[in-house]
Amino acid sequence: QVQLVESGGGSVQPGGSLRLSCTASGGTLPSDRIGWFRQAPGKQRDGSEALACIDSSDGRTRYADSVKGRFTISRDKANDAVYLQMASLEPDDPAIYYCAPDVVLPPSGSRCYAIAPYNDWGQGTQVTVSS
Repeated sequence: QVQLVESGGGSVQPGGSLRLSCTASGGTLPSDRIGWFRQAPGKQRDGSEALACIDSSDGRTRYADSVKGRFTISRDKANDAVYLQMASLEPDDPAIYYCAPDVVLPPSGSRCYAIAPYNDWGQGTQVTVSS
C-alpha cells in the first residue's frame, strides 16, 4: 500500500524558509492532485481546507489566503515528489505539516480540500518558528 511521507521540517527563525517534501513509500505518488495541510498546536487536523494544492495534469495551483505569496507548491516528476517551499515564516505557521492525495481543486476560487473523510494521514513533519 502506498503511503505518503512528509519530510523537511525543522526549526527556523521568523522570516526564515523551509522546503517540505511529500514522497510516496511503497510506490509512486498516487495522484496528480496533491495538497498540503497542517495541524497547529492544540487544534484538530482538518482536511476541509488545504494550505496549498497542485494538479500536475494541468498545472493548476491553489493557496489559502494565509499562505498566499509566501508558500509555493510544486511537483518534481523526476524525483516523484511534491514540494512546499515556505518563505517568510511567521509565528502562526508552527504546526505538523501533512500531504494528501486526490485533493479537490474547484474550477474557481482559491480553496482546495481533501476528499472527505480522509483518514490515511502520514506522520507529518514538524515545523517550528522561534527566535
